[in-house]
Amino acid sequence: MKREYQICTKTIMDTSDPEITFDTEGVSNHVRLYEEAKKQLLIPDHLKDQALEDLVKKIKSDGKDADYDCIIGLSGGVDSSYVAYQVKKLGLRPLAVHLDNGWNSELAVKNIEQIVKKLDIDLYTYVINWQEFKELQLAFLKASVVDIEMLTDNSICVIINMLAKKFKVKYYLVGTNVTSEAIMPRSWLYNIKYDTLNIKAIYKKFGRGIKIPSFPMFKFIPFIIYRYISGSRRFSKFDFLAKIKVLSLLNYIDYDKEKAADLLVKEIGYTKYAGKHYESNFTKFYQAYILPNKFGIDKRRAFLSCLILSGQLTREQALEEIKKPLYNQEELEEDIEYVCKKFKLTRVEFDEIMKSEPKSHYDYLSYDGIHHKIMKIFR
Repeated sequence: MKREYQICTKTIMDTSDPEITFDTEGVSNHVRLYEEAKKQLLIPDHLKDQALEDLVKKIKSDGKDADYDCIIGLSGGVDSSYVAYQVKKLGLRPLAVHLDNGWNSELAVKNIEQIVKKLDIDLYTYVINWQEFKELQLAFLKASVVDIEMLTDNSICVIINMLAKKFKVKYYLVGTNVTSEAIMPRSWLYNIKYDTLNIKAIYKKFGRGIKIPSFPMFKFIPFIIYRYISGSRRFSKFDFLAKIKVLSLLNYIDYDKEKAADLLVKEIGYTKYAGKHYESNFTKFYQAYILPNKFGIDKRRAFLSCLILSGQLTREQALEEIKKPLYNQEELEEDIEYVCKKFKLTRVEFDEIMKSEPKSHYDYLSYDGIHHKIMKIFR
């Protein structure tokens, strides 16, 4: 049954999240979840300086005999770029890792070049086989699942762990953070980004039979270790999978996204994007067209709601921002044509994909689905 429309009285999260709940004052569950994340993950203001100092000392000490003492991802977006800036400012020796999946915007390439040059950071770029990646993305499009970006996220996860093992690095410093990313409905993405079984099941059903031997994926045992065992001393024999620590550096500092972007512009000649994650041409199209038109999801609601709760934006400002169109018609037509050309689809074929009924990732085999079935039996 279709729910009556309702919007949170403190944020702009609404019933486009099918699992949203509201209290008697109209405040959504996302406010509570944000506060819980803030309490658990953000370092209190009076402890931040000391906590960051201790963290940096630990990273330097653990990595003193290696070529690098930490790994950072570098997409060219504000969050990852600001992490790179802060890491160098703190005197760490990072290896920056960039995944080229064939969808980089020219602006992203320029920003990455500026960052590594100005900050004097070594860059490792992993180029995914485009033919394989194209086939996988096309299969996910045809499967009508919500999280097509799972493929890119999975690759990053596998590659980071591969490099951590190769260079004996124990720390991966990421740009994820509470103040701009703590809100994201579960129904808007797939829970386990590195679920190889789900990827293979979707590709088996909707792929065109082309082999994908080089696409980065965890095998079953590493998947189990990574999900359930990583970080446990009892399983340290499993090398890097039990040792690498993923840390959200931006939770250790006062992170204001707009101020961070302005600083990057001033200090390293950074150029801003029109939207979050728009450094990727596909991510832009996915978030600005596929998600809203096929799944009824506008991720700006989650991003803007975080900024409201972190005091970077008023609710009134967010309501005005969400009214703005995601695309103007001319740019949209250009991007649809570009995406169809990349996938070698006709416009009719693409429109048919967009009209097909959305499916759950759990409609296909998945390790997470098996996990839930096993847990249900145990319960």
